[in-house]
Amino acid sequence: MTGKRPPHVQPPEYLSKSPPIPEPTAPVEAEENGGPKGAEPTRYGDWENHGRAWDF
Repeated sequence: MTGKRPPHVQPPEYLSKSPPIPEPTAPVEAEENGGPKGAEPTRYGDWENHGRAWDF
């Protein structure tokens, strides 16, 4: 299969051409608002808050 339509099969005249696909851009890393200060709060699978760690 070549991926092309046979010459006798054409799209309807009223359809417009598809717009070009935009090039992907790298995601922008946003700064966290209201999160914990310092290192990530998870450590060994536990959450830590005010020096106390708990596990879900």
